[in-house]
Amino acid sequence: MLEPTAQPRAIPPSLFAFSIFYGGMVCIAGVLGNKQVALGPLAIEAGIFAFLLLVVTSSAIAELHGRHVANLLVQIGFVPLVTSLLLTLVVLAAPASPDMSPDRLAAFELMMGGKPSSWFQEFASGTPRIWIAGIVAYGVSQTLNVTIFSWLKGRESARLLWFRAGLSSVLSQIVDTLLFVTIAFFGTFPIGKLLLGQMLAKVILSALLVPALIYVFVAIGRRLDGKA
Repeated sequence: MLEPTAQPRAIPPSLFAFSIFYGGMVCIAGVLGNKQVALGPLAIEAGIFAFLLLVVTSSAIAELHGRHVANLLVQIGFVPLVTSLLLTLVVLAAPASPDMSPDRLAAFELMMGGKPSSWFQEFASGTPRIWIAGIVAYGVSQTLNVTIFSWLKGRESARLLWFRAGLSSVLSQIVDTLLFVTIAFFGTFPIGKLLLGQMLAKVILSALLVPALIYVFVAIGRRLDGKA
């Protein structure tokens, strides 16, 4: 007599949708980081906006599906992150078509190769350090965000969603800045002012954006799962 075949476990619609979104934000964050935007007197890399969406997404997954699933999402995020970096190296090394405009080629290599622009002039040769710093900062800060968010949820009995999301984001962004700036730029120039400026800007953005966005993401997730 044949044993009944085990049915594959269904993936919740919210987890499926947020995972795709998360992978896209992991890849685009590095591209957006090539531009600095002004936040009052402070300058901040535009990649922070995609990174904050990563924070919100992982927090929403932790809220909807638990800490283990959220941490698994962060770990799987290394796949598109590292793959996109390796693919960038391959494309940069590949010979350009002779029909390609020299201006477009120079612009592409300038942006994707991490070559000198603005305050990157002094340490253009440190591009590999910048990529390694991004990978380390991503893994540690995202895992820390999920850990703090889940720990607070256990203490607050799932109340104060805005507070849990905001606090975990602020603390993880402080650690992210410390790791990234130190690994990428320590020893190449004084990093004190850069650390303080980036940290302050990220904390402000985390406090302003994350508490509101977490309600939007959790509401979307519950609607996708039919629990709204």
